[in-house]
Amino acid sequence: MGKFDVDENGFYGDFGGAYIPEILYDNVENLKNNYLKILEEPSFQQEYRDLLRDYAGRPSPLYLAKRLSERYGCKIYLKREDLNHTGSHKINNALGQILVARRMGKTRIIAETGAGQHGVATATVCALMNMECIVYMGKTDVERQALNVQKMEMLGAKVVPVTSGNMTLKDATNEAIRDWCCNPADTFYIIGSTIGPHPYPDMVARLQSVISEEIRHQLKEKEGRETPDYLVACVGGGSNAAGTIYHFVDEPQVKIILAEAGGKGVDTGESAATIHLGRLGIIHGCKTLIMQSEDGQIEEPYSISAGLDYPGIGPVHAYHASIGRTDVVAVNDDEAMEAAFELTRLEGIIPAIESAHALGALNHKQFKPDDVVVLCLSGRGDKDMETFIQYKAISC
Repeated sequence: MGKFDVDENGFYGDFGGAYIPEILYDNVENLKNNYLKILEEPSFQQEYRDLLRDYAGRPSPLYLAKRLSERYGCKIYLKREDLNHTGSHKINNALGQILVARRMGKTRIIAETGAGQHGVATATVCALMNMECIVYMGKTDVERQALNVQKMEMLGAKVVPVTSGNMTLKDATNEAIRDWCCNPADTFYIIGSTIGPHPYPDMVARLQSVISEEIRHQLKEKEGRETPDYLVACVGGGSNAAGTIYHFVDEPQVKIILAEAGGKGVDTGESAATIHLGRLGIIHGCKTLIMQSEDGQIEEPYSISAGLDYPGIGPVHAYHASIGRTDVVAVNDDEAMEAAFELTRLEGIIPAIESAHALGALNHKQFKPDDVVVLCLSGRGDKDMETFIQYKAISC
């Protein structure tokens, strides 16, 4: 069994499954029974591939970052998901899921968002397909990602600020699930990450696997081989990481480094490093590693990055970490921010703070001069300018 293969109950080893309220059972069961048929339909594939190419702007370039490569003493290629329409990898999944929703006769779309990138991508595809769109977003994130909120509203989405918990991604997801329970008949929930009840983690990973599919072709062209020595990506819920590693997971010679958000440090109590700190539990419809107290209460995560500020992890990533397939490093706020400024100065590319965590992981490893490293630059930094400016002001 390949390491991305999910069993019939939606499990990767001990992780995954579908733990859902009864009212959603029919919806999730219906999706589970139909998603693979839909994804494999030639008409779906044709429409999806055409939209990825002509609307989203794929393939995204694989860029040899020469000055960054010199700095780390190896050959670093950046997979430029930041150049996609809407500014991140999120559009790959949103386009695929809205096509699934339409084929299942759904007319109303809901989504959760942290950094706002998935919210913008969902609002974008809803405008394209003329569908109603409601996006749940924690109030904390609404404030720190104001530009993305404005974009979603301009695209016609209704953005609902969530004021429970610490008002971030976990809380937005809770509210989206509540909405889904109240409107099961006409509503399709476009989940932005490899999280949620089966079949969402598998469906999202499949829709994002276009990233690793392209990396193989592009590396062959540039290096004469399809496999890098290292793949590097940031991981929160885990969709860009899943897409980056999808076609390489069963190739043991490819080393995989994933960067999770260390926040102010893994031992400070202000962190979102779920793989380092989490224990097995159930969150948002799946069994996975969760940051929780002794008595099983979910602990509030913290990260300077709105998109990695989540107390769980996609079950496939929990599984890969548990079997030692991935090397997960906790990159703290300062390391990520410094890495973002470094890329900006060396390559003229301002990354999203999420992606900057992947860049921050480079400092944790020693590379050989002939190592080929492919790093997924999952998003662009426009949305984070305020945070960058504040950080610079404090650290000066």
